[in-house]
Amino acid sequence: MKFLLYGANGYTAQLILRMYKDFGITPVIGGRSAEKVKSLAAQYNLDYRVFGLENAAEIQANIKEFQVVLNCAGPFSKTGRPMIEACITQKVHYLDITGEIHIFERCHKLNEKAKNAGIMLMPGVGFDVVPTDCASAMAKEKMPDATHLKIAFASIGGTMSHGTSNTMAEGMGLPGARRENGKIVTIPLGKNSMNVPFVSKDIFCMSIPWGDVSTAFYSTGIPNIETFTQSSPKTFNRLKYQQYYNWFLRLGFVRRYALNQIAKKPTGPSDARREKASMNVWVEATNAAKESVVVKLVVKEGYTFTALSALTCVKKVLEGNFITGFQTPSNAYSAQLVMEIEGSELH
Repeated sequence: MKFLLYGANGYTAQLILRMYKDFGITPVIGGRSAEKVKSLAAQYNLDYRVFGLENAAEIQANIKEFQVVLNCAGPFSKTGRPMIEACITQKVHYLDITGEIHIFERCHKLNEKAKNAGIMLMPGVGFDVVPTDCASAMAKEKMPDATHLKIAFASIGGTMSHGTSNTMAEGMGLPGARRENGKIVTIPLGKNSMNVPFVSKDIFCMSIPWGDVSTAFYSTGIPNIETFTQSSPKTFNRLKYQQYYNWFLRLGFVRRYALNQIAKKPTGPSDARREKASMNVWVEATNAAKESVVVKLVVKEGYTFTALSALTCVKKVLEGNFITGFQTPSNAYSAQLVMEIEGSELH
């Protein structure tokens, strides 16, 4: 069973290339750089396709033979739209590893088109957003009348890859977001903070525009959602003044400088570091009576989890286990999907 792995030269995609044999499926390597794609194909003895995402006809010609495209080429703000549209046209299932709110929202708007094409659009099949989405669905099961959802996560011992850092750099100067009464609204980045009692320890967290602001609403129907991640109090306090210089952070030369600095760093965490690290997830659902339930998860380090989770989801689709239209991970495969991923623990 073959699928197209696009953006195969990225950090997470290369982890997928090291793991795919354990899942009994085979990727065909795809990307825009002929040199990098051919080198990877030779290294793993795999077929390949070289194409960019500027020309719709070229994309369609290169994906039409596949059942599934797994897009690992970020930032998805640039790669998502052309690949999604090509997948709908060619009736190819689309999965990716994004955490970008607008990609989830775009796929939701394309729900009917995907249904008519007989395909599934399921962005966010990695750490963004499988553990948080499944934990949110578990919390909803425990409290069906929940009106508010708080979602937090923290990396214990991990670091970021170039791709994640680049996505963050592209978003410099942009506001945060949360869901209020069913609608996504913009708020200052780091507007709120809280000490979160994760399984490992209590960690200071600030609010961020995580993908669950979009997906958790479609998974649970809970209308008020806010997402948090770990931060130092110093960084949180500094963000109070960011609104006064967001215009500067959005300037092209500032972002280019940030991207150049990222390029000088290691592409991602070492194997040894990934092996020792873990991700903690905490979700609290609260109802109108101020009653609350909490779900806590510990899963493997974020990039390791993403590779395992993405391969798990791709295999399901290739085996014919899918629901047409836009889906979140928990809607497609239940809240227990996260427990299928090696190393996941519910507390």
